[in-house]
Amino acid sequence: MTATGTFGLSSEARNLHWLLTNLVEEVPGVHAVAVVSSDGLLLLSSDPGQHAEATAVHATRKDGPRGSSADLATIVSGIGSLAMGAAKLMDGGGVKQTMVAMDEGSVFVMAISDGSLLGVHATADCDMSVVAYHMALFVGRAGHMLTPELRDELRTSMEAAR
Repeated sequence: MTATGTFGLSSEARNLHWLLTNLVEEVPGVHAVAVVSSDGLLLLSSDPGQHAEATAVHATRKDGPRGSSADLATIVSGIGSLAMGAAKLMDGGGVKQTMVAMDEGSVFVMAISDGSLLGVHATADCDMSVVAYHMALFVGRAGHMLTPELRDELRTSMEAAR
């Protein structure tokens, strides 16, 4: 995220952008991160394609699913829904984290609050415990900030960026 991407946002929204940027930049192997609302809408994304100055650089990389934060949001929402359904059937209580390991990558999904989810797409050889630790830090810092008003602001800013 750049300062341009956060222009006009509240300090809480800028703080969430900063936390998300740190997660992507500081954790080895992380390709993309998305925060999704309980109704499956993308609230926050590390997708540089959302910002004009980074589009040319990102066009040559294929880091995320199809290179799109919207695709990652769809995947995160689907995995979260499936995990919650499985937990209900198994009387397992709330779902804290779900991880899918594939030959060429990994997807992590962690509950934030009110059904919102944090999703991370990472390399297959990432240190899963480091990714999970940093996701938990993000959730701990962001969970109390993700109020209905902030979710509305983030949703509006994502729609305006398209």
